[in-house]
Amino acid sequence: MLQQITRRQIQSLAETSGQNKATLYVHWPYCAKMCSYCNFNKYIRSDVDNSRMTDCMVKEVETLIKISGITEIKSVYFGGGTPSLAESGMIASVIQAVQSSATLPKHAEITLEANPTTTERAKLKEFKDAGVTRLSIGVQSLYKEDLEFLSRQHSVEDAIRCISDAKDLYPGDVSIDIIFGRPNQTVQKWNKELQQLLSLCDDHVSLYQLTVERGTPLFKWVQNKIVILPDDEVMADLYETAIEVLESRGFDQYEVSNFARNIHWYMHPVFGIFGKVEKYDQELKHNKAYWEGEDYIGVGPGAHGRFTPCAQGKIQREARVQILEPNRWMTEVESQGHGTKLAKPQSQLEQLEELLVMGLRTKDGIQHETWKKRFSSKSMADLFCNQDIITQYVNSGLLHFDNSGMRASKKGIAVLNPIVQDLMNLLNDHWSGG
Repeated sequence: MLQQITRRQIQSLAETSGQNKATLYVHWPYCAKMCSYCNFNKYIRSDVDNSRMTDCMVKEVETLIKISGITEIKSVYFGGGTPSLAESGMIASVIQAVQSSATLPKHAEITLEANPTTTERAKLKEFKDAGVTRLSIGVQSLYKEDLEFLSRQHSVEDAIRCISDAKDLYPGDVSIDIIFGRPNQTVQKWNKELQQLLSLCDDHVSLYQLTVERGTPLFKWVQNKIVILPDDEVMADLYETAIEVLESRGFDQYEVSNFARNIHWYMHPVFGIFGKVEKYDQELKHNKAYWEGEDYIGVGPGAHGRFTPCAQGKIQREARVQILEPNRWMTEVESQGHGTKLAKPQSQLEQLEELLVMGLRTKDGIQHETWKKRFSSKSMADLFCNQDIITQYVNSGLLHFDNSGMRASKKGIAVLNPIVQDLMNLLNDHWSGG
């Protein structure tokens, strides 16, 4: 039961926590098939109770927004699993629940992850009518043999047709996911594949390295030496090649894995001459909440969230995880209004660690004001600027400190892990009094 608390008290607590806006992530847990590399929370079901699932999604949205005291949801992201397998009515109902529970800006980004199968491609117009404004299409490869290795259900032809349809329906708001580091992948083949990909879609690309996760078929294949993935040197070459190709086509790497095309060519309507215009609206806005340490609400089986439950009279931010298994989650939502499995208060140190790990993945890094929201007593400069290891990173051109904040250089982003680890060690030393 929600603790009885007035709207004025909720607003005051939200102001104390420094957050009255958040983003919303909705997890649809079902897939038609298991991909060989994926360890996300997903289930293969042919008998999904869409009506019950929709009711529970709506109920949890309403309950968690109420608990949080959040007054504005800045963006919504439907992930999974495979949310394009859901009925468009579920998508519409969730969006309507957000609108009735908080302010949803008129032009809010509402993203749906979609697989480019024939079945799902036929529903793209329905999703747009339901309120989706942006598509993220899981292409993953444009080679038949690699799609088979990855256990993808779609063909290369399906992907090409889906991208074309999506661009017609969502002009300027289509993103493509692609995986590199596949077996026997060469720089030459990768270059050719990227060129083909960019001839199909030049709005936004999310680039992911194939990683070996426990509990997946790929893990067993690699462990038993049935599959051999490219070594570290080849992986680095593939990543650098992708950056070179994307940048040559006007893409900006605004985060480790994300590239947006910010230069668009146009023809003058009278003089017929070509020019270019800078655009910065292709970047995925939703993920900024994670990168900048903002609040977000997670809805659906296994979803994660970070927010302060102001309506329960609390002032400490919590890391929250919903129940993983869909049927158990639905039973709990029907009983309690939400299916939260874990709600763990986050210490200030934990919040700053997350900010370091996530924020330094971006081109803009961590702004001084962003840091101050989480830790007002010591600035980043106070903590890091006079440390020998950080001075070495700055002098070697891997890290930048200036009036805006701290960020990794282009060179630094390519070797980010040790930089972040050293910053984490310094932060922990400060906390322990070392």
